[in-house]
Amino acid sequence: MALHTAPARQNLPLEPNNFVGRERDLSDLLRLLQANRMVTLCGVGGIGKTRLALRVAAHASGVFADGVWLVELADARTRRGIVARTAAVLGVAEESDRELVDTLHDALRRRHLLLVLDNCEHVIDEVAALARTLVDRCPSVTLLLTSREPARIGGEVVWRVPPLAVPPPDEDDDPGGSEAVRLFVERAHAAVPHQRLSPDQLRTVAEICRRLDGIPLGIELAAARVRLLSLAQIADRLDDRFRLLTDGGRGAPARQRTLRAVIDWSHDLLCETERVLFRRLSVFTSWHLELAERVCADALLPEGEILDAIASLVDRSLVVVIGEYQGRVRYRLLDTIRQYAAERLAEAGERPVVEARLRDQMLALAEELAANAVRGHGIAWPDRFEVWYRVLAEYENVRVVLAQCAEQNDVESGLRLCVSMRPFWMASGYFSEGASWSDLFLSAECGGDALRGQAMVRRAELAWDQRDHRHAAEIGERGLRLCRAAGDTASVALALNILAMVDLRAGARERAATRLAEVLELTRAVGDPWNEGIARGTLGALAAQRGDLAAASAHYDAALVILRGIDHRWGVGRTLIGQGMVAETQGDLFGADRCYREALDIQRGIGATPELARCLAGVGRIAARQGATAQAYDYLSESLLLSHGTGQRLGVARGLSAIARIAAPEGVVEEACLLAGAAAAIRERAGAPGPALPWPEEDAPAGVDPETVSAWLADGRGLDLDAAVSLALRVTESRQRPRTRPAAGRPPGGARPVLTPREQEIALLIGERMSNRLIAERLFISPTTVARHIANIHTKLGFNSRTQIAAWVRDQKGGHGPNGRSSHPDPAVPS
Repeated sequence: MALHTAPARQNLPLEPNNFVGRERDLSDLLRLLQANRMVTLCGVGGIGKTRLALRVAAHASGVFADGVWLVELADARTRRGIVARTAAVLGVAEESDRELVDTLHDALRRRHLLLVLDNCEHVIDEVAALARTLVDRCPSVTLLLTSREPARIGGEVVWRVPPLAVPPPDEDDDPGGSEAVRLFVERAHAAVPHQRLSPDQLRTVAEICRRLDGIPLGIELAAARVRLLSLAQIADRLDDRFRLLTDGGRGAPARQRTLRAVIDWSHDLLCETERVLFRRLSVFTSWHLELAERVCADALLPEGEILDAIASLVDRSLVVVIGEYQGRVRYRLLDTIRQYAAERLAEAGERPVVEARLRDQMLALAEELAANAVRGHGIAWPDRFEVWYRVLAEYENVRVVLAQCAEQNDVESGLRLCVSMRPFWMASGYFSEGASWSDLFLSAECGGDALRGQAMVRRAELAWDQRDHRHAAEIGERGLRLCRAAGDTASVALALNILAMVDLRAGARERAATRLAEVLELTRAVGDPWNEGIARGTLGALAAQRGDLAAASAHYDAALVILRGIDHRWGVGRTLIGQGMVAETQGDLFGADRCYREALDIQRGIGATPELARCLAGVGRIAARQGATAQAYDYLSESLLLSHGTGQRLGVARGLSAIARIAAPEGVVEEACLLAGAAAAIRERAGAPGPALPWPEEDAPAGVDPETVSAWLADGRGLDLDAAVSLALRVTESRQRPRTRPAAGRPPGGARPVLTPREQEIALLIGERMSNRLIAERLFISPTTVARHIANIHTKLGFNSRTQIAAWVRDQKGGHGPNGRSSHPDPAVPS
């Protein structure tokens, strides 16, 4: 991408090769998307539905202000799984005590975007249910589906994807102009770059394409063979294969039989090593070389031959390279090919063995994650967090293994995965998914008591995050009893920490104190600094509840010493938020600002959206109390936008209240009351009611009678969430005082700021409201690296918030690139 080009808001994969043909289809589909809310591309496997949908989406990216987004559903099995994948792609975080689908609807209600749901046929009823609600409740969302059958809901436009056009057999004109022939020639040229085809050879290509019915996947598989076979040999071998096909049954549709025949033919041309690897790769959703070696290798397939075999399968268009992640190239099978390979795996009788190897690999990875998440001394934070990224890369494989454990009634493995995946589910916000899997395996009423106890305790932690405190207490107590009986000290300490937090929420302070005292005794005896640090932080919250703020601060300090000592930044970040709230209550503005800002840096690096929004709001509140109103509005508006964009209602209410509290003393009383009323209503709907006003009674706005204030509050309660956010943003923009900021991207003194190419990329993505985690995934770097680049951008441009960076990016789009360059192409600018 050229440095002067702002990226579209999208997650579409890079095209692996040139898109050929379908010019009229593209034009027609783009018109359909402009006039219809839901379009479904239907057709047999291999007809090119996904590739066409991605091409249409790429062409439509300029039409949809909030971007085009791909959700891959090939391995989804339930509506919950479909919703979770969709929310993850769109950056919508799960809210406690609320169905994720409702959060998703609220987050998308005002977004103007195109959502591509790919490979829907095996879950078409579940997709149809989600699509119906999105169409009904999100008026600016357009859906583009790919499926072998329609969703059959009102308003759906079904587009039957045709095969590529082939030249008629009796046509004497040059066949090179037909779509199918052009595709074959393009792919053949990629395989043998210097080959030029004569008119006779083009006629042979035309015959091959006619035999393949213009099916793109069949054409690509045939073209991949030009390195080893002449065109005449390819045509002859296809004739032999189709003669066998004609003699066989006629149960499947003609094009489906044609594709099956060409895949059979491609498979038959593989050597034995390639065939073995090909069928075993079907157990993966995607993989890297080392994972394939661990799962697929045995006496029949030596590990040393796997790399060359994968390279050969890539050359034959049976395996696709999908990109590099964490320094490893990842591969996948196209879905039609994967289904065929899975059949071959079953026929060979190898499926149970290979699936078991994949299960063992995912278990080992998950258990490494769980161990590192609570490990004490001897591991640096980057190493601790690196495992999380490896789990993220393999999460679709983990989901497949969980489903297989359920299908095969492998309760023990399922419970082990649930226990080990708990840190990932918590950090990623997959509370409902983790709870659902845990409940499924616990309901089997089998497995050892020790393992069931561990699973119950982790399930209690998920319930706590979902604000289901009753269930957290119930299952936590059951798990605690089992873990005590098994002598599992770490799980006992974890259970006591969770139950103490539940007690605090219920007001049972003495019981919470008793539990926490036991945790400290246990953890000191066995050397468990993680649970000790968490207990110390909870003691801080307990002391704050009792009104002993000095003791609370001391407990938080002790917790930070422990958690910093083991370099556990996630724990440090959570503890700093609690300590910042105590300092804020004490009036220690400097201390609160220090806590919130340090926590802010940590949360940006981790990418934890709800906590990040809390930190931004904290910094904003402190800035307001210090008199820095403009800076306060900067941070509060960023917090508000982040909470709104990810569907966090309580975060939105927090931002509205804080903005109202600043605006009222400045004379913007009506808007402040409207925002306060909206915030109170949002809290009530979220099941967390708070005070009706964000300011104490003695600080009520002067000069306005109480009846008028009450009327404004009532009007605010009638605002919907989107209208309230829009009003708050208008208040922050209108009340911000002009500040010294580099004009047109120039710092004080007139010197041009020199952002590195990577810093420019990151600045542009911040302008697209992407979080550190999403930026890291887009650029294949760590969130820590993203945070470091953002700090450099702040230093170079004289900024102190992401809102300023985003505003600066918008300024540059008015005619200058993000380095002060003209937005017109410059041959001196590298691309």
